[in-house]
Amino acid sequence: MDLRIVDLVKAFDRFPAVHGVSLDIRSGELLALLGPSGSGKTTLLRLIAGLEIPTSGEIWFGNENASALSVRARNIGFVFQSYALFRHMTVLDNIAFGLRVRPSASRPTEAEIKQRALDLLDLVQLPGVAERFPSQLSGGQRQRVALARALAIEPRVLLLDEPFGALDAQVRRDLRRWLREIHDRTGHTTVFVTHDQEEALELADRVVVMCNGKIEQIGNPDEVYDEPASAFVYGFIGDSSSLPVTVKHGEAVFDDRKLGLWSQNGPDGQAMLCFRPQEIDFVDESDGLAGRVKTVRRVLNVRRAELEVGRTSQTVEIDIGNDMEVRRGSPLSFRPRRFKLFPLDGAAS
Repeated sequence: MDLRIVDLVKAFDRFPAVHGVSLDIRSGELLALLGPSGSGKTTLLRLIAGLEIPTSGEIWFGNENASALSVRARNIGFVFQSYALFRHMTVLDNIAFGLRVRPSASRPTEAEIKQRALDLLDLVQLPGVAERFPSQLSGGQRQRVALARALAIEPRVLLLDEPFGALDAQVRRDLRRWLREIHDRTGHTTVFVTHDQEEALELADRVVVMCNGKIEQIGNPDEVYDEPASAFVYGFIGDSSSLPVTVKHGEAVFDDRKLGLWSQNGPDGQAMLCFRPQEIDFVDESDGLAGRVKTVRRVLNVRRAELEVGRTSQTVEIDIGNDMEVRRGSPLSFRPRRFKLFPLDGAAS
């Protein structure tokens, strides 16, 4: 099922939570809506589901304008962060609920409903828990049941709102791999909301990065990480540092020092230099950015130094070797090996 969102606006008390969003979602695609709190991603998901009514704009399911359809008429499978399982029902009854409340003309027989629920429990790798109650399951198991319940109605579109947000890190990693496998087997058009960059990049076919109710960039994981369209996207996806610079005759200048970093067809003027901590080379003080170490900390398999650079003590972060003798106050000079210059009008160079 293709989805098409056209100039969608949702305002709460005249505040636009979603502001002029247009988006085409391909049939069978696994799409991530990624952004910080307040970016509009959950509101957009709820608009697709019919849980919110748009202020203006349209939502199309294939060739059908679904903008005015009820939640039930849209036939959406929705998985909430909080699972939203019925505590007084068994696992089997939770999964079967959406089928049992269908109008009699479209309701399967009870035997068919039970078999469908059992088949879905096998699909989500939870055989043998049909008669348990949600309170008897772990968080990861409850989320699998919630997904099985959403799949039971054979939805046209599957929507997931921060599906792993309530789980610990290791369980989230395991369930991400599992969800991708389930998606590849079932082929549902799936949209999920997350603020976790790693989750979006690992799971999604394409990532929609949102900020302040608008789309900043749409692309596959490699595109949004390697070719960010704005300083916001660069800073939000992956670790990064930034420095305000001036571009003169195409070269970045910081504190009146030419850095040997060249703009790619961008205009001269004020800009933001963005780079990642691991993509730097250490150089002599005269050949790069010179600073003094403020702190050193462990970040998984690397050591990361926080430096103060420039007359105004701008702070940046760079990765350092495990064998480097570095302590607070040590001088370090470096040059970004890969970088982006973003003019302050927002265009990348």
